[in-house]
Amino acid sequence: MPEQKRLFLVDAYALIFRGYYAFIKNPRINSKGEDTSAIMGFMNSLLDVIKRERPDHLAVCFDKGGSADRVEMFEAYKANRDETPEGIRTAIPHIHNILKAMHIPIMVKEGYEADDVIGTLSRQAEKEGYKTYMVTPDKDFAQLVTENIFMYRPVFGGGYETWGIPEVQKKFEVDSPLQVIDFLGMMGDSSDNIPGLPGVGEKTAKKFIAQFGSMEGLLANTNQLKGKMKEKIEANGELGLLSKKLATIMLDVPVTFNAKDFELDHPDIEAVKQIFQDLEFRRLTENFIKTFAVSTDETPVEETKRNTISEQKPTRKETKSAGAGQFSLFETDLSNEQQVPLEHSRKTADTTSHFYQYINTNLATKLFLTNLMKQHSVCFDTETTGLNPLTAQLVGIAFSWEVGKGFYLPFPKDQKKAQELIEELRPFFENETIEKIGQNLKYDIKMLAKYNIEVKGKLFDTMLAHYLINPDMRHNMDVLSETYLNYTPISIETLIGKKGKNQISMEEVPVEKQTEYAVEDADITLQLKEHFKNELGEANTQKLFDDIEIPLLRVLAAMELEGINLDKGFLNTLSEQLNKDIASLEKSIYEAAGETFNIASPKQLGIILFEKMKLVDKPKKTKSGQYSTAEDVLSYLAKDHNIIQKILDFRGLSKLKSTYVDALPNQVEETTGRVHTDYMQTVAATGRLSSNNPNLQNIPIRTERGRQVRKAFIPRNDDYTLLAADYSQIELRIIAALSQEKTMIEAFKNGEDIHASTASKVFNVPIEEVTREQRSNAKTVNFGIIYGVSAFGLSNQTNLSRAESKALIDTYYATYPKLRNYISEQVDFARDHGYVQTVLGRRRYLKDINSRNAVVRGAAERNAVNAPIQGSAADIIKIAMINIYKKLEGGHFKTKMLLQVHDELVFDVYKPELEAIKTLVKTEMENAYKLDVPLDVDLGVGNNWLEAH
Repeated sequence: MPEQKRLFLVDAYALIFRGYYAFIKNPRINSKGEDTSAIMGFMNSLLDVIKRERPDHLAVCFDKGGSADRVEMFEAYKANRDETPEGIRTAIPHIHNILKAMHIPIMVKEGYEADDVIGTLSRQAEKEGYKTYMVTPDKDFAQLVTENIFMYRPVFGGGYETWGIPEVQKKFEVDSPLQVIDFLGMMGDSSDNIPGLPGVGEKTAKKFIAQFGSMEGLLANTNQLKGKMKEKIEANGELGLLSKKLATIMLDVPVTFNAKDFELDHPDIEAVKQIFQDLEFRRLTENFIKTFAVSTDETPVEETKRNTISEQKPTRKETKSAGAGQFSLFETDLSNEQQVPLEHSRKTADTTSHFYQYINTNLATKLFLTNLMKQHSVCFDTETTGLNPLTAQLVGIAFSWEVGKGFYLPFPKDQKKAQELIEELRPFFENETIEKIGQNLKYDIKMLAKYNIEVKGKLFDTMLAHYLINPDMRHNMDVLSETYLNYTPISIETLIGKKGKNQISMEEVPVEKQTEYAVEDADITLQLKEHFKNELGEANTQKLFDDIEIPLLRVLAAMELEGINLDKGFLNTLSEQLNKDIASLEKSIYEAAGETFNIASPKQLGIILFEKMKLVDKPKKTKSGQYSTAEDVLSYLAKDHNIIQKILDFRGLSKLKSTYVDALPNQVEETTGRVHTDYMQTVAATGRLSSNNPNLQNIPIRTERGRQVRKAFIPRNDDYTLLAADYSQIELRIIAALSQEKTMIEAFKNGEDIHASTASKVFNVPIEEVTREQRSNAKTVNFGIIYGVSAFGLSNQTNLSRAESKALIDTYYATYPKLRNYISEQVDFARDHGYVQTVLGRRRYLKDINSRNAVVRGAAERNAVNAPIQGSAADIIKIAMINIYKKLEGGHFKTKMLLQVHDELVFDVYKPELEAIKTLVKTEMENAYKLDVPLDVDLGVGNNWLEAH
């Protein structure tokens, strides 16, 4: 008997929404500013299903125009749904085009939902002897399950689960999948706005199904119910029957299952690849190729090694490879014209002529150095034994100054000989007239500093250049190469293997392969420089690049190499204290709850708070159905419930202990005895620096225990002290200056307490009579305005009601009318230009500023206001850092700049230099940029960072 054929019906929007929100914290934005998250998420899911299941027949089903019949029955059906996010709306045409190129049928019918289309097709296919799998996470489809119709559900964390009759019976506690309709009708569905029966939730619905079998059975036997439940059910019988109808998936949509049309056919490979290329999908292209054709036994037919200069036989690379076999997904022979090509449309080292050489003799080295010193601009790239420049050793350095050509200088393992070789390169690196080009030059500068080599002269960093051109896109070299040069570089994993115990070091790789990989990097970076130098001008960011980001690169390299001293003993003591505090909180929480449980488990915690203690009438739930115990949910409830405040305190102390107190000692570098954070210039789109390994910018300062962590950061020795210099209210000063709000400007010029001054004006009281609470509320509004604080948000952050909060915000804007005008002007500018900019011209692109989705557009409008403020503050402190560094270096001070934490700088000050340094730092910070509002810097000195701050 032939095996039963299988049909897979994909619920398009369910997977599209799922894919979109999977990337919500890190959206996929291409170089054109398009949000491609929904397309990528959906295609990954579709290809995953095809790879896993190899279906015989497949179709993708869409909604169109909603369900006319259900809206006619119940006007409010799905009326509470938010407008479709912009990123999904713009994705649909692309997804349609991809499916057409893949020859996958799109099933859609005006006035019907995808659920109904899938339900109708699944029943038709069942009659023709097919097994049908409905690809969707939507539990409503469980009502359609039969012996031949299954749900194929993507699950959290990857993979799929299949629901047949037994799974549905167990999940919903029903005898038949058809009773799922009754279950849904009874409990309703807030996402679809199906009302259900008042007071009936999941547990009660399951109980009624077990007792009465159906909605009709329940309504016919209300005499068996008691009290208010009996009254509610009897009063809302019609509503229950309506809800059941609304929850019933239709099986009579005018669509037809035609087996031949639904066969999984040969895709138009080139058409799909072209769409993916336009969307800048690199890995998805690889995934697509692998899904529809697999190469096996691939062997090189020719392997030509690079000739060294000493051999004097320069040749171009001619290595080619051919697949010895392919197998088709469809198990049919393909003609040569139909055969799926394994190579991408992008260029690679195998398809591009190039001349890469390695240097391995004294004569070759001399010839190379002579030629090197004649150049005006050279790209270089260091190859090392690891990613940490403090511990890694040089393996080699690649150089390129002409497209398609380059040289590789391998370094000996012996450190004495390696130092002798680098000395020969010193004249190049320290030559002021030769421009040095690189990708992430900060790493190379730190690496060479270990060998006592200073990189002098003009610098061009392609990563920084691209960050200014397109701050929201990724900036790694592979992405830049494929996006701008249509070239796929050699993967490092092909040389050293994947991460894990079997991965080798670069120094173990044969020199020929090192050459090919390293010189290609230098060659590509050189080409990217030529591309980006024009775009910097077009984006009006050349001055920002030359005067701020590039000089700052040297400053950050010096700070990272310096590191900061850490008192490990203090942290060990603090860890013990935290253990006691955490244990005390645990005990107190258990006593309040009346039992012990895992406080760190959201599931267990939710059950305790919302089922056992019933702290909230209608607790918020996550998509998975469990109670939400997220920070924002608990913070809202903390002022009314002591146990919740204790849980928040428990979480805070536990995170503080694991993230900082216990982790920091392990991040002390053995070779220096200090902590060396990495400052990243290309992460935050606003221009702010971010700190990593460890992140010293996120150490909590609002709690006593959090502040204690700063005590662990200490001077290098007794001859030094720490100095902290902090801009006072710089963001408020910037918004006052940019908005030209005279009342606020005068308050700053007169040295007034800005929050008390604001409170005096908005509450109409003399400044000396402003209460503590009034000042606090004014402070919340002052800082909240640039982030678009609403009456609801303000009421959550203060003791004010929503009406009082609205009145306060209205009064605030009336008091500062130019501030309100500035906010409107910023939004209008963003709508017209697609970006906003800082005082120094740093741009923040806002692709959603004209979105039809109010939520998405609102977020972009808030960014239009706060990005120039945050970004200007970031620009100003960067200027200060550059100027201070120059003065410290020029004055041959022993004092070093160690840390930058948002608006604060921390210095390790040689005590005899303290007064001079205080004057220098304050002067440079306050005069970094001239605004109509004076910049003010607070200085603090201490034996640790907390004392200094």
